Amino acid sequence: MGSRVVFGAAGARPCTLVVCRGCCCGDARKHPDVDHTWQLDRLRAAAAESGGLIAVRTTDCLGPCDQANVLVVQPSAEGRRRGGRATWIGWSGDDACTDDVLAWLAAGGPGLADPPATLTLQFIRPPRPEVRKARR
Repeated sequence: MGSRVVFGAAGARPCTLVVCRGCCCGDARKHPDVDHTWQLDRLRAAAAESGGLIAVRTTDCLGPCDQANVLVVQPSAEGRRRGGRATWIGWSGDDACTDDVLAWLAAGGPGLADPPATLTLQFIRPPRPEVRKARR
């Protein structure tokens, strides 16, 4: 069996955190007890301090609005090679969840480290592709 060759940027892709900031997630009127700006600032600061191992990006509605705020943790290239897959997390607005997500990312994320047990209680199923398309 030959060795696997990875070309281009995919070989060094960091663990990426996708933060929903659509219609329900990140909305202070719907979730007034959550400091959405503070959470995003914390996540971006951790990415900046990670030396390129973590990336953070925002996106519009990911779909499961009844489970807002929603995050998706995408594995790094190495994590994906080791079997890691995107992990969806719901109800992620509190500091404890943010702490758990950051600890998991710092340890390597999907495919490289087990998530904190408390974080697994917030894992959700991604919406079906046709549902995501219909909401755009």
